[in-house]
Amino acid sequence: MVRELTKVVYKPSPESTEDFIVIVNPAEYKRWKEGGTSIPLTEVVDSFQVFWSNQGAQGLLGTPSNQQLDNVFGTHKDTDVVLQILQKGKEESGKGIRTGETATNIMKGSFAVDTKGKSSTSGIP
Repeated sequence: MVRELTKVVYKPSPESTEDFIVIVNPAEYKRWKEGGTSIPLTEVVDSFQVFWSNQGAQGLLGTPSNQQLDNVFGTHKDTDVVLQILQKGKEESGKGIRTGETATNIMKGSFAVDTKGKSSTSGIP
């Protein structure tokens, strides 16, 4: 079964080129944002993995270092960082982001998340 996912993008400041991104379930995120804070975060987020980009929210996404997370969020604890991104970030449609599809050869590629729809064949982000 394929589900549509949405990304929540947090930009620390208007001048910053850094974006921190969390992938969420759009329906649950909307309910959570409207005051349903009793909804467990495990139902709101697809995973507690935080993505980072210095190219904007489009393009190849990497994983931020603990130092980057500490500098921006004051902590690198995944649940605290994800909660701040959900509270301060902006929802962006992720129509190209799907889950539930299986790869034919999982050993190929770099596992970099590319939100532009162009796959990385070099293995180097």
